[in-house]
Amino acid sequence: MSEKAFSFLDMYDLPEKPRDTHVVEMRGPYYNMLTRGGTRDILEDWGDFVDGYKFSGGAFRLLDRDKLEELIQICHDNDVWVDTGGAVERYVIEGPDMVQQYIQECKSVGFDVIEVSDSNIAEGSPHLERGLTVEELVQIVKDVHDAGLKAKPEISFMYGVGFGVHDAEWGDQMKDTEEVIEKAQRYLDAGAHMIMVESEGLTELPGDTGPEDWRLEPIKRLLDEFGPEKLMFEAAEPAVFKWYLRNVGRDVNLFIDHNQVVDFNAFRMELWGDPALWEDAELEYPTE
Repeated sequence: MSEKAFSFLDMYDLPEKPRDTHVVEMRGPYYNMLTRGGTRDILEDWGDFVDGYKFSGGAFRLLDRDKLEELIQICHDNDVWVDTGGAVERYVIEGPDMVQQYIQECKSVGFDVIEVSDSNIAEGSPHLERGLTVEELVQIVKDVHDAGLKAKPEISFMYGVGFGVHDAEWGDQMKDTEEVIEKAQRYLDAGAHMIMVESEGLTELPGDTGPEDWRLEPIKRLLDEFGPEKLMFEAAEPAVFKWYLRNVGRDVNLFIDHNQVVDFNAFRMELWGDPALWEDAELEYPTE
């Protein structure tokens, strides 16, 4: 990192990029519009604090190819890798050949990471006549790896999520924690770069909830099993990312919205936002 303004104020130091921990992946255009110019400005100003750039909802399909390639290059110019998000869930509907074409096209336009989400396509999903088995999902991870790209499988603790939980049938769609952990291990054994952990069913629940309502035990089980360096947690809301920073540590890897990057890092680097900074301080200032 270059020297920051007001460098005489001591703050928490981040490791240099590329990082294995303290990783932040920010959401690209989806819920909020984010243009090439906007992406360039964000990364030129704040790129030291961003490691990855993730599309959601397969939104890259809406862009002209040359504009997509330019956007990806902007990220690469700022040492930021680019992630497809879970779009494979849409392409697999069209069959295995389409998945292979998708993987090759991702490589061709410059993507670095292909996310292999399973919340809507896995065996057991209540809206499917037949879902993909663990073996079939693992094969997609292997195919991504064999294509020379990084596979980042996404695991979820609910069926039928990925669009939010507010329209989901709550209760019967919860998955067994140990089965999810076993699947994550299968993915890592197949060469997965990192495991993405969906927020639905953990820190994103129907209604107005807080940490007292969240399902924290599966998070603790994942951390006990794999450690923070192999996991990335979705944490788009300040209350969620602050919980992770306080309870997991500042080295936690998180996926956050692009408009939260500054708020997140002010808290993470002990600049602002955490009341603990002022606890027990003995303040004085000389007067005339």
